[in-house]
Amino acid sequence: MKRISFYHIALMLLIGSCKTSYQEASAQKRQKGIIYETVEQMPSFPGGEASLQAYLSNNIEYPDIALKNNVQGRVEVLFVVEKNGSVRDVHVDRPVDPLLEEEAIRVVKSMRKWIPGRLNGEPVRVRYMLPITFKLQ
Repeated sequence: MKRISFYHIALMLLIGSCKTSYQEASAQKRQKGIIYETVEQMPSFPGGEASLQAYLSNNIEYPDIALKNNVQGRVEVLFVVEKNGSVRDVHVDRPVDPLLEEEAIRVVKSMRKWIPGRLNGEPVRVRYMLPITFKLQ
C-alpha cells in the first residue's frame, strides 16, 4: 500500500478548496446576472396600479400619424426592473404598429424608479410586462 505524505494531503485539500471557491464565485456571478420572471414580491410602480395608470394617461402622446390613420392596439412592453428600481432593457414583446411601439417605449423609459421585486427579502432583478393600450374614442 502506498503511503500518502502530509504534503500530498495538503495539496489535495488546497486544490479542493480552490475548486470550491471558484465554483462559489462562479455561482455568485451567475446569480448577480439572473433576471427573474416571478418572485415573492413583484416590482411595483410607486403609488400602486392607480398611480401607474395615471402616469401612463398623463404622459402618453398619441402619435399624430397614428391618430390620422385611426391606428389602435395593445403594445406589450417588456423591461427589467433592477435591484435599485431603475427600468432597463425596454423593448416591445408583441408588435402592433411602429409609431405606437415607439411611444410606448419612450414613456416606459421615462418612468421614475419602481419599487424593486424581492426574493427571500432581498431585492432582485425582475422582468416585467406592461400592456399599454392605444385606443381612440
